Amino acid sequence: MNIYQNQIAKNGFTVIDDVFSEEQILQFCEKIENANSSSDTFRRSTDLFAIRQFLKEVPDIYPLIFNDTFKNLLAGLFTEDHFVVKSIYFDKPEQSNWFVSYHQDLTISVNKKMELDGFTKWTVKQGQFAVQPPLHILEKSFTVRIHLDDTDANNGALKVVPGSHLKQIYRPEAIDWDKETEFTCAVPRGGVMIMKPLLLHSSNRTTNNNKRRVIHIEFCCHELPGGLQWSERI
Repeated sequence: MNIYQNQIAKNGFTVIDDVFSEEQILQFCEKIENANSSSDTFRRSTDLFAIRQFLKEVPDIYPLIFNDTFKNLLAGLFTEDHFVVKSIYFDKPEQSNWFVSYHQDLTISVNKKMELDGFTKWTVKQGQFAVQPPLHILEKSFTVRIHLDDTDANNGALKVVPGSHLKQIYRPEAIDWDKETEFTCAVPRGGVMIMKPLLLHSSNRTTNNNKRRVIHIEFCCHELPGGLQWSERI
């Protein structure tokens, strides 16, 4: 645990293999395939299939993911009490040309729009409000990415800039590649990647005709001020 904690603190991420078994991954896939896809939170195209508010749209998968092993892992890594604030399922198909350029995850999903000090850049999409909160909220957050497929540089594994989470708001156009390094986060099926939202990360197109399916769950330990609420808090 100390090794993983130190990697998260120093680099902004870590990869842990074999968190979920093959049988568990097959159960996840079955629940996803049987989900009702008529909701507006389901997005499907030739390049991407995504389910927003994933744990609410596929509630039967929650106890399968949050088994004792997974809960003990999180409790061992993070000393404060964190709770789920957002969840998304991504499926990058075999022929996908979809890619994501370098960015930080700077917004959170909330239940309404209101005037609050430090909360800026409000947006709304499909009835979901998003806002950039004060930095201390992002600094106390983390994301777990559960990989349902072997993922490497050839099918869209995340590329990251280690340590960039320590530099607050770090615009991609300001990256000094003479000083920074790039690391590709290969994760095996059943493994997880844990990352800080301020970590600069990107994703390439798929080139080997292999799928890349990921369950993305965001956590925080801060309640929001002034009556504002996390829209997906569990």
